[in-house]
Order: sequence, then structure tokens, then C-alpha cells
Amino acid sequence: MTYLDLNTRKDPQDTHVVVGMSGGVDSSVTAYILKDQGFKVSGMFMKNWEEDDTEEYCAAAQDLQDATQVCERIGIDLHEVNFAHEYWENVFEHFLHEYQSGRTPNPDILCNKEIKFKEFLLQAETLGADYIATGHYVAKGHTENGNALLLRGADANKDQSYFLYTLQQHQLQKSLFPLGDIEKPAVRAIADEQGFITHNKKDSTGICFIGERRFKDFLSTYLKPNPGNMVGADGKTVGQHDGLMYYTLGQRQGLNIGGPGEAWYVAGKDIKSNELLVVQGHDHPAMLTHTISAQGMDWVSGIAPSIGDKLTAKSRYRQQDQACTISKIEGDTIEATFEQPQRAVTPGQALVFYQGRHCLGGATIHSSW
Repeated sequence: MTYLDLNTRKDPQDTHVVVGMSGGVDSSVTAYILKDQGFKVSGMFMKNWEEDDTEEYCAAAQDLQDATQVCERIGIDLHEVNFAHEYWENVFEHFLHEYQSGRTPNPDILCNKEIKFKEFLLQAETLGADYIATGHYVAKGHTENGNALLLRGADANKDQSYFLYTLQQHQLQKSLFPLGDIEKPAVRAIADEQGFITHNKKDSTGICFIGERRFKDFLSTYLKPNPGNMVGADGKTVGQHDGLMYYTLGQRQGLNIGGPGEAWYVAGKDIKSNELLVVQGHDHPAMLTHTISAQGMDWVSGIAPSIGDKLTAKSRYRQQDQACTISKIEGDTIEATFEQPQRAVTPGQALVFYQGRHCLGGATIHSSW
């Protein structure tokens, strides 16, 4: 079975691929597929956090052990690198700044941009790598002029193109995604057949540096809480919040607002007055918007949309594709107007555009109305 088309002129035996080994099942099978197809393969384990990486909070030690066992079984070398300094400066500090500013960032997107497809790529090239490979559920295509296209993974439940929209051409051209046309159950089946210790390992969720701790407890160790009022749609105070950074738009749990009527939801944040806007009802008008404005555009293959283009987009990872029209492009800002109202659009998250299977790129959400 052919799992991917490298679009390379080199013979596989002369092509060195360094696989980002996370200690999970996806990277395990990625390395196996490449080795099975005849490529010269080695692995690299990235340590990105060491502030308080005890077993209680971060599973890095176990992940390294699992990655080591898999590489030994496949018969490839495993290199270890420490990117904790780069992660702190280029991902974590931005993460804190965004929360302090009342936004809700997506550190996975920045980690892919700054660490997995930048620092990892540079380190792999020092080992003579022709390509890097990861276990992301995305695929690659190419335009007639040779530009690489970022495509959704075949497994709709696992597609991760949303997290990779910031990739630049040189990063995508140098990257391989063997799992792009495989569904997750098949990946686990391959791992089981090969006797990998990772075959039934639970998928990692969340962010390593938070681990099993409550998000609120973690954030409070780095940012000073600033309590304030919770204000309803009528402007009346209905409760107290512990700090705007602890809440995200659309949130229901943890508001601790009593009284009759429908459940309360977070609908907005007023940074100047330090007030949290809350409303009753899942689909309250204050929760719904038709136009989203985003800043800092990245177009993976250099193909930028034009005003009037009809596309689909996601304003959060697990969202179904939403039909929209590009209504404005000015400087580094893009606006999209949606056919259906969008609920709880959150500043700091990504607005990612698609044309069929093709992920064009996106930008960071600034506001909506």
C-alpha cells in the first residue's frame, strides 16, 4: 500500500527523513511507514518544557521512554533535543500576554510555527535531513508551479490542518505527513501489528505544561488575578468574577450565578472596566455574530483570497465548516461575513479558511459583530 507521494526526485534510500517522535502512536506509525518504504529514517524527541515538569504535571519522561522503545523496535536512531528556552520565549510568553490582554490564545498553533516546524526543522537539517516528518493528520498537494498545498487529513475526526495554517512554503516543502490519508483506527491497528508499546496509548490532550492541574491554578502562578463584576445584558451586576483571564466566551461552567431562568454564559469581556458580560440562554443574541475580523494573515501556498470570494472557515478547531464570503481585506486585516450566525467567536483564536480540502491559511481573531 502506498501511503504518500513524496514528490521528490531522490531515491528513498538516499532520502534522510527525521521524524518528530512524541512517544505517541501517531509518530510511532509515521516512523514505521517511512522506514517500511525504504527511507533513511531517524527520530528526534523534543523536550519543550522544564519549568515544573514533574511526573504529576508532565509526562515527558514516560514519553521519551516510549519513543525510545519504538525506535529500537523499528531499528532507527533517536536524538534528544531541548527546546525549553525557545518554547518559553516564543510560545509561552505570548500565551501569558494574550491571557493578560483578555484574549484566549491557541498555543498549539504557535508551537507548530515556532518549534515543530522551525527549531525542529533547523535541528534536523544539522543532521543532514532532506525532510522532517510528523504524525499530524494532514496531507500535502502541489500546484502546477510546484508550490506545496496544505490539505485536510482524510480522517475528518482527526484533521489537524487548523493548527498548521501558519506554515510557510519552505517549512511545508520540507515536511512529510504519512498519516494524511489514513484514519486513526488504521493507525492503531498498524501499531498493534508491529508490537509498538504505544498502540493503545491514550491521545494526549491539552498542553504539557498544564498537565493534570486545573487551568485556573496554573495561570494564577504566572498572572496576578484581578477580580471584578459580572454584568448582565441589562447592565446590572449579577455576580463577581475572579479575573477575566479565567473565562472564555461561551463558557457556562464555573460562573456560580444563581436565580431563575436559563443557564448563564460568558458573552464578552470589557478590559477597561474589568467587567465580564454574562447572558442567559445558549443562543442569546449577544452570543451571536455574522462578521469576524482577524489580523496577521498567513497564506500557506501564497494563494490569498479576494474580496467577494466564497469559502468555508472555522473559528475554532472542532467546528464544522461554515460558509462565508470575504467582505474586506485591508493591510494585515481580513473580514469574513458568514451565512449563518456564529456563536461565541473568541478573540485570540484562529480563523482558518478552506476551499474544499485545501487549507488556504488564516489569521488571529480580533473582533466580531
